[in-house]
Amino acid sequence: MDLFRTKPVAPAPHVDAGEPIEGSLEGEVTLKRVLTARHLVLLGVGAIIGAGIFVMTGQAAANHAGPAVIVSFLLAGTACAFAGLCYAEFAAMIPVSGSAYSYTYATLGEAVAWFVGWSLVLEYLFAASAVAVGWSAYTISLLESIAQMLGAEWRFPDALASAPVTYANGVFAPTGSIFNLPAVLIVCAVGMLCYIGIRQSATVNAVIVAIKVTVILALIGFASQYVDAANWQPFIPENEGGDRFGWPGVLRAASIVFFAYIGFDAISTAAQEAKNPQRDMPIGILGSLVICTILYVIVAAVITGIMPYDMLGTAKPVATALEPYPELGWLKFAVEIGAVAGLTSVILVMMMGQPRIFFAMSHDGLLPPFFGKVHPRFRTPHKATIVVAVVAAFLAAFFPLGMLGDLVSMGTLLAFATVCAGIFILRRTRPDLPRSFRVPAVSFVSPLGVVCCLALIGFMGWYNWALLGAWTLIGFAIYFSYGARHSALNKT
Repeated sequence: MDLFRTKPVAPAPHVDAGEPIEGSLEGEVTLKRVLTARHLVLLGVGAIIGAGIFVMTGQAAANHAGPAVIVSFLLAGTACAFAGLCYAEFAAMIPVSGSAYSYTYATLGEAVAWFVGWSLVLEYLFAASAVAVGWSAYTISLLESIAQMLGAEWRFPDALASAPVTYANGVFAPTGSIFNLPAVLIVCAVGMLCYIGIRQSATVNAVIVAIKVTVILALIGFASQYVDAANWQPFIPENEGGDRFGWPGVLRAASIVFFAYIGFDAISTAAQEAKNPQRDMPIGILGSLVICTILYVIVAAVITGIMPYDMLGTAKPVATALEPYPELGWLKFAVEIGAVAGLTSVILVMMMGQPRIFFAMSHDGLLPPFFGKVHPRFRTPHKATIVVAVVAAFLAAFFPLGMLGDLVSMGTLLAFATVCAGIFILRRTRPDLPRSFRVPAVSFVSPLGVVCCLALIGFMGWYNWALLGAWTLIGFAIYFSYGARHSALNKT
């Protein structure tokens, strides 16, 4: 058994709308090419802006970095910039639906590709669940705000508002809840939309992005007037041991807020549905990454400036930061609407991405044919979408946010590191391949991308490593029992 056999890489022709294409990894011809560069940028913004601003910022500031969470965002954004350049070259050269999995299959071999594909399950599937938990908190807050505006005394039942346990620093604690009902409902609703079609999903995402960017700009414009520079002192709080504040805390926070950047690579899963992937994929990936990094840094500065950082460790930190300002009550309400809309778009893009990775893995024979089925009318991987929705709903119902977020970050960082390494390898093994986009200074950017991603993983706790190890063992058990024997490369 050759665990490091690679799929052949061939140059992919430029395509126009509606023309089928045999991708450079013998890509599938059943998905429709309907997405433009604008759609791809909006998909990226839709996926990136969400949990990072509305959920993770507060937890990273309160528990690890303090006001220096701004620096954490810059560090995480730098690592993403290196990975984003490598993704852009791969996505333009190999426009298929498998994202980092397909790229790794072409460069590092089947076993490594399986490992990356299995890690991407952590990124997309667990991310949808983690963001659904944050969506639940903001939605409950929004509903209670509406009830208060109408003069009614109403609270959402606590038993249905969260997972039955919480998770922090490797410790589980009971909450008294049964399960997270709103999180289940949003996952099911988004799953239905993804089932119907990519064009409909992209259109809904564009509307949502317009709403949440408007709200974020309003937050920056109005809340910045209440910033108290004293809340930024000390900018890096003194270390209290371990990764609680100080520079160790800043680096640990960078590994946490890295969760906020996972959306840009979801664009690459739509490469097989882009009208002109050679031109549009780099625009979508790099454009959305630049826009969102700027917004992240500004919003982090504003919310740590209007409230002491140690009070931001909630599931809805932006709304929490506005609560002491009655005159900004309307903005708090708008933020809750924007957060609900923003987190919805993140769930949408994550749940669009995961079925398409399963789709690619199925067509390579590493997963059963069930995952590669395409709906005859909607032209979507409908069966894989159903599986993803069911599993994501279960995770969102019963698993706490902290545990899901760390697992997502680890899976994402591993995928990014392999993509950065893959570009470096392919430049040397296949320098003849046409590349419509080339990573500048690849001998510097690619290795540095690998180092940055692996360094961020190094700041994860031992319990995260234990969970990742268990997840990897489960994945390779599936690979050796099914994938290795049914691989399409066995037939050749």
